[in-house]
Amino acid sequence: MPRPILKSMALALLLLGGCARPPAPAPPAPKATRPALARVGFTIQAGAFAQVENAARLAEALQAKGLNAVYYAATPGLYRVRFGDFPSREAARLRAEALRGAGVIQDFYLVAPEEAPLARTKGETGLRASLVDTSRSYLGVPYLWGGTSAKGFDCSGLTVAVYRLNGLQLPRTSREQFDAGTPVAMDQARAGDLLFFATDGSGSVSHVGIFLGGDQFVHAPSRGRRISRDKLTDPYFRTRLVGARSYF
Repeated sequence: MPRPILKSMALALLLLGGCARPPAPAPPAPKATRPALARVGFTIQAGAFAQVENAARLAEALQAKGLNAVYYAATPGLYRVRFGDFPSREAARLRAEALRGAGVIQDFYLVAPEEAPLARTKGETGLRASLVDTSRSYLGVPYLWGGTSAKGFDCSGLTVAVYRLNGLQLPRTSREQFDAGTPVAMDQARAGDLLFFATDGSGSVSHVGIFLGGDQFVHAPSRGRRISRDKLTDPYFRTRLVGARSYF
């Protein structure tokens, strides 16, 4: 066979058989994320108490009526209660008027969704800063296992309250909150994320706190103690840390 023909055949085989550039690798799959948290609608604000126990008792009375109620420090030394999740201002007003008529609350203020930090802050950074500020406002409030009551919050009740006051609805229990969030490596966790711990000996999530950044977090630690700030460098928490979750 003539040499030019052999060269042509060899070139064709090379091009068809593997010397051509291999196809580009497929792009990595996008990071799995959970659905965004639901936003809180219109809420009702009531009360002005110098004693946190009085604000907590009002929150407990409203919870008994099926309303999502949290109490918080509006200013140093002054506690208020915020409750409900209504689709419109009129629906919130009608419920507030009924509660006032029944003597459950007195004066009230309707809080629109756009007044929550979720809407007011400029972007995620502002919202995270507001979550940190809200969590710090609870420092020193009493703790009680089982939920909000006249004596305080349990650990997941605290995180629910902090997120709710910022316009976001977290699930109620620490396990549900863990499952609802997007996993975050600890070296990428940001202020406002939640930290989860296994503290009951089962190895499963049983405790949650709000990350402040650095190595600090706010949490409701245990019965008989008050909401406090602790460090991840503490051997107790370091060895029981399960992971971080984000909701943004």
